Amino acid sequence: MNQPDTSPAAFQATVAIDPDAIAVRNIGGSESLTWGQYAAQVREIAAGLAALGVGRGDTVAFMMANRVEFYPLEVGAQHTGATSFSVYNTLSAEQLHYVFANAGNQVVICEAQYVDKIRASGVPMRTIVCVDAPAPGTLTVGQLKQLGRRDFDFEATWQAITPDDIVTLCYTSGTTGNPKGVEITHAALAFECHAYASVMPVDYGDRITSFLPTAHMADRVTNLYMHQYFGTQITVVPDRTQLPAALADVHPTIWGAVPRVWEKLKAAVEYSVAAETDPARRAALDWALEVAARKAAAQLAGVPLDEVQAAEWDRADAAVLGALRAKLGLDQLKWALSGAAPIPPETLGFFFGLGIPISEVWGMSELTCIVSVAPPGQARLGTVGRLLPGLQSRIGEDGEYFVRGPLVMREYRKEPDKTAATLDAEGWLATGDIITEDAEGYLRVIDRKKELIINSGGKNMSPANIENTIKAATPLIGALATIGDNRPYNTALIVLDAESAAPYATQHALPDSSAAALAADKDLIADIARGVAAGNAKLSRVEQIKRFTILPVFWEPGGDEVTLTMKLRRKPIATKYAQQIDAMYTPTLSEGVHEPDTTTA
Repeated sequence: MNQPDTSPAAFQATVAIDPDAIAVRNIGGSESLTWGQYAAQVREIAAGLAALGVGRGDTVAFMMANRVEFYPLEVGAQHTGATSFSVYNTLSAEQLHYVFANAGNQVVICEAQYVDKIRASGVPMRTIVCVDAPAPGTLTVGQLKQLGRRDFDFEATWQAITPDDIVTLCYTSGTTGNPKGVEITHAALAFECHAYASVMPVDYGDRITSFLPTAHMADRVTNLYMHQYFGTQITVVPDRTQLPAALADVHPTIWGAVPRVWEKLKAAVEYSVAAETDPARRAALDWALEVAARKAAAQLAGVPLDEVQAAEWDRADAAVLGALRAKLGLDQLKWALSGAAPIPPETLGFFFGLGIPISEVWGMSELTCIVSVAPPGQARLGTVGRLLPGLQSRIGEDGEYFVRGPLVMREYRKEPDKTAATLDAEGWLATGDIITEDAEGYLRVIDRKKELIINSGGKNMSPANIENTIKAATPLIGALATIGDNRPYNTALIVLDAESAAPYATQHALPDSSAAALAADKDLIADIARGVAAGNAKLSRVEQIKRFTILPVFWEPGGDEVTLTMKLRRKPIATKYAQQIDAMYTPTLSEGVHEPDTTTA
């Protein structure tokens, strides 16, 4: 039997497997949809949208938190033949204007809280549908369903969709200007899902959590689309602070996160051990983590544990580590992923020692998300695995990596010049990444081509490598921008982690948890100085951070300094903080400029 080659066809095949099985749920399961209920709603939504004039080639936008209702609405839009896409909830009205004008959508399905912002964008909308509460001049979901005509031919409509139709738009981060609308076809998506699952198995009933925004391509592929193709069960997490509770509730079988989430989980484990007051339990935890650390060190060194150490790890696993994984909710994983940014080797090693091997993936929206990965048993530290089967690659003279294959985007929407600059006539896509490939096909990402630092001595360095190494040494750092291009040494602008601010202030009995107050706190500065020194110890001398400044602000996603996916906007940062940067290069130490504490690191 042929495999489905459109997302509606995949959904219909999945629904038929077990209509009574739970497809989507919230944390705790008080709200859920079976595949049968889900399919019935998809039919109603498609009929309602068709009555509004939505059909093949149109676009429908979504703007809401991760919620159960999203799925039948999104999949219903797909069944009309429309291109459905999500926007980040944090976008301003001005940013929405650009995206909506580029996408050409006349329908938005959203939460009521975003109606005013959508209208303020200035792009006329034929219809706004509110998913959670009535709002003047909008439709409710119930009203949308009631619009459906009895003569609407649901089956013929979704079966008319072809693999070459555009399934979604993904708006890239836009580190240097407006985001570009990446057009992804059903064919590219089908290839991505099947190629990925051929390396990292995805089975019917596998459990996963959706906590990244649905505008993030990683969430769309690993949750929405693989759910349609393979029948995974999704638990929605509307607020990332609920993620620990979700993991403990779901015990996912497949799961991935960005490096910062893995680092926070690592910090949570370490904090819980440090806070243990029962002497016997504390001693057991300390012993188990020490054994885990030896396994991690062996993995980082690329050597196996000897028989004695392996036996001790087995004992630690049976006595402590297995229960620790269960407490985290990560005890039933078939595989775990980290992607979207480099993850520090120490973080990978830590979880490997706990018995949670993590596979790094590499990809980009222009390549339908995931391009390379290796199963946990074949993953190699510091690499992002190997190309998915069916893809071709080549490396340019300057080290830039090029990819060709079925998952390459169609184009940047309405931007032929930018498309031509990225995708050549022979189908090769320029990734913008400097990547090396070894004799066995394992890829190692060095950095973005345009972001490499060349200091005044001519040394090329990866700022991302430096930043991730320093951040891994202290959970207090939320963002770090390495400065060093054409400079005699490297410095850093450091921004505190907003989620850690209040707990840190409470733990240290500080009355004010604002960024400005914490940036001036002597104890916190000392903690950061020790962390920078600890990170420096893992870097070469020329890469090390010699001075740093803690900025009295938090950097918000989508702001001047970072994109919605938390990628640094390096040029705007250099311009906005030029005075603070210059102060780090004066002959004597300026006020507010600090040095790493090498005495206690």
